[in-house]
This record gives sequence, structure tokens and C-alpha cells, in this order.
Amino acid sequence: MLLQDKLVQIVTNPQLSPKQKSNYLALEAEASLPYMPISTEVKAAMNDGIICDMFEGHAPFKPRYVLPDYARYLQQGSEYLELSAAKNLDEAINALTILYHHVPSVTNIPVYLGQLDDILMPFVEGMDAEVLYRKLKLFWIMLDRTLPDAFMHVNIGPTDNIICRTLLRIDAELKQVAPNLTFMYDPAVTPDELLLLATTNICQCSKPHIANYPLHASAFDERGFGIVSCYNALPLAGGANTLVRLNLKEVALKANSINDFFDTVLPNYCSLTFELIEARSAFLHQESHFFDSFLVKEQLIDESRFAPMFGIYGMAEAVNILQSLTASGEVMPAKHASYGHDTDANQLGYRISATLDAIVKSTPVAHGYHGRALLHSQGGISIDKDVTPGVRIPYGTEPNPIAHIQALAQHHQYYTAGISDILTIDETVKSNPQAMFQLCKAALELGFREFTANVASNDLMRVTGYMVKRSDIEAFKQCGSRLNTTGLAAEAAVNTGILQRQARVIAHEHSPCVFE
Repeated sequence: MLLQDKLVQIVTNPQLSPKQKSNYLALEAEASLPYMPISTEVKAAMNDGIICDMFEGHAPFKPRYVLPDYARYLQQGSEYLELSAAKNLDEAINALTILYHHVPSVTNIPVYLGQLDDILMPFVEGMDAEVLYRKLKLFWIMLDRTLPDAFMHVNIGPTDNIICRTLLRIDAELKQVAPNLTFMYDPAVTPDELLLLATTNICQCSKPHIANYPLHASAFDERGFGIVSCYNALPLAGGANTLVRLNLKEVALKANSINDFFDTVLPNYCSLTFELIEARSAFLHQESHFFDSFLVKEQLIDESRFAPMFGIYGMAEAVNILQSLTASGEVMPAKHASYGHDTDANQLGYRISATLDAIVKSTPVAHGYHGRALLHSQGGISIDKDVTPGVRIPYGTEPNPIAHIQALAQHHQYYTAGISDILTIDETVKSNPQAMFQLCKAALELGFREFTANVASNDLMRVTGYMVKRSDIEAFKQCGSRLNTTGLAAEAAVNTGILQRQARVIAHEHSPCVFE
């Protein structure tokens, strides 16, 4: 289709709002630019669907994800925005609201809104609890209505404080798609009562994610980290300059044996992935002038704290393909989906993750976090067909929750920039929220970086890691949606099988702790 025809199709689309049309027109403009110089081998791998640049644009002029130091901003104000330091909660909320509209991302909407309880606690001392509730509820509604994107993300915890509890209360009441929410859990700091409150929220609205705070914190320095977008862990005051992902299914199809995969094919395509990462990062850092922005000058972000994300997906298919290779290299039809169920298949998956971890940690990059990229289990995009996100078990073949967690836990140690599965739990858990609590706690103790669950009967559900309402998917074809991400979810429902996830029953409230 000619560019002009695409533009006409966008401006006449009855499902899109004027703002959404502007966003899509901008994407087409970016895609019409010449692609930055890359080798013919990288081009071929991209054309063959082996390497994907995540449609970030042919000439990236903004990082994929940005994590400003909001605490510093509230303490010092902003010369560029003509704001003085915040003195009370109203000024703090107002200042944050203003800055959010100046924080870019791949979606043009901020993907990180801050560790809100930490940054707002200095402004609430002595405030009446109901007054705080009303102010934060209006703030929460404003975020959903003015920044309508499910990749927008708030962090809370691990400490027990009034803002954390109030935001959990508000999120359960409103059941909004945005913002996405991660609760940080630290067994040395977080009381069980607070974790139970967070996991009970999951039973009601499939939020929040529960992050393994000690595991994440150990991967970053003292300045800290944040969870952004879906479930991506990145350095605070930095972010991700780019995300390039590798389709392990397609890589496995190029191998003629398991040894060939590890010795030759995987290293080759990892090398090509790094070539694309370097090209994209170089343009952003050296030619776009993004790092001349006020965010850098006012020390809200630091160029040295941005890292490329080396993403992978299709682990399940790769394992099943490699296990079915004959001596001659032919692929025989698998008798069943063994990944996630069979011990040998799972061990092969762990070996692939360990190999990727070693490659990423040993490969220097010009613009990285301490000179390195960060490995990421990528949650898929709406156009993916016949390939499973990240290291997840294919939808519709999931085992019971305990076996599910046991099968995947060993992968989590490797994926510094984020890894997540989505356990789909039968609605009976609503009458026994203690079961969700114990399942979550056991998963984190076993090494999960992130515990995430959908409850089958909830209207609010997770797609790849972002939220959508089932009712909005149904209505989208007729009337569109005010939320930018509903269209992606509707497409994912058709292409990726997210609605075919198997809802599993947690047998009884003590069973999740039996991981032997």
C-alpha cells in the first residue's frame, strides 16, 4: 500500500479518535524515513522474522522507556518547566502531572510514573486519611482519563505506609485499565498483612503485579530501579534506549541439531541482534539530540543509565523443535507440547536461558548499563502468530498453578530486565484469597522475579503484561476505544490466543506451599 493510501486510511478510520489518528500518522512518518545503516545479514534476519526492532521507528529520536528521578524533581523543581520545589501534596501532584506530559517513550506516553508512595510520603504527614483518599482517587482517575495507555506504570511498596494502602484501596474500587501497577515485596520489610491485601486485589481486578524486590534490587546499583510498561525492570534515572527481540522459534528452525543450535546458530543470531542494537542506540545517542533535553540538564535522567534490552520470545516452540530434530536435521511433528510439562524439555529451556545470559553479560555495548545490555523475556506483540511470548508455556496447555510455577522458576534468575508469566486462576479463588497469597509467596520464594495472575471471571485482564477490559475488546470493533491500547489487545485476541488461557483451580489454601 502506498504511503498516501495508508494516511487516508488512518484519517478516515471511524474507530480512532483525533488524538489516536495523530499518533498513527506520526508512526507512518517515522516509518517512511530511511533505515539507519545495517548489514545485509541483519536485514535478512529482520525480513525472515528472526529479529524484530519492535517498530520503534527507522530513526529513533527518543528512548523506548524513560525513568525520571521524580523524587529529585519534587525536591528541586524545574527551571525548564518554571516550577519551584513542591511544598505540599497538592503541589506535588500538580508538579508530577505536568512533568508526565514531558516524559517520552515509544508510546508517546510515560511508561513510568514513579515509586509513588516513596516520593509522596514527605507531603502527607498529619493529613486526614479520608482527605488523602479523595485526593489520590481524583489523581488516579485523572491519570486514566488524560494518559489513556495501559503501558503507563506505577510502583508501590515494599514498605507499609498509608499511600501504598490507599492506592491499593482505590485501584480495587475503580478497576481501571490504567495505570498499570507493581507492588514491591520484600520479606524482610513487607508484613504478610500488606501482601495479603495486594494479592486480594488481584482476586478483584487482576492487579497489581507482585515484584520480588530483593531479587530485582540486587541486579541494580544503589540509585535503584523501577518496573515500567508491562513488567520491565530498568535503572532509575535512566531507562531503555532500545528493545530488540530475537525469535527463538525461528532460530531453532535454522539448526540441524541441538549442538548446532548452541554452538553456531544461536551465537550467530545473537551477534546480529547486537549489531541492530548498536545501530539503533548509536543513532539515538549520537544523532537525535535527545540527551540535550532538560531531563538531562536538570539531572532527572543520566545518559549512562540507559541500556538496550535484549529481548527473546518463542522459547516454548524452540525447545519443542530442538527436541524433535532427527539426526538428519528434519523436524518431526511433536506428539505433544512437552515444554512446561516434561523434565528434559524444561532442562533444555533452562540451558537456553543460561546461554543467552552468558552471551549478553559477556558482550560489550557502546551505550549500556555498565557497558552491557539487559536480557529480557519479551511478552509478545499483537501481530505474533504461532509463537509464545517470552519463556511462557503456550496458552491452552498450562498445567496446574503449582506445576506451572515449578516449570518456569529457574528461568527467572537470568532475565534482569524483566520476566513474567500470567497464571490464570479460576474464579473460585475469590472466596479463598488466602490461596492467592500463598501461591504468590511460594512463587517468590522459589525465585520468581514477578508474580502475575488473571482471575478468569474478571472483566479486567492482562494481555502481555498490560491491562485491558474484556468488555472493551468486544466493543472495540463497533465504537473504538478512548484507550490507546485496546486496539492492540483486540488484535492480540485474534492473533495470539490470549483468550484461550486455561483457568486453573488452586486445590486448597495450603497446597501452594507444597513445592517439593
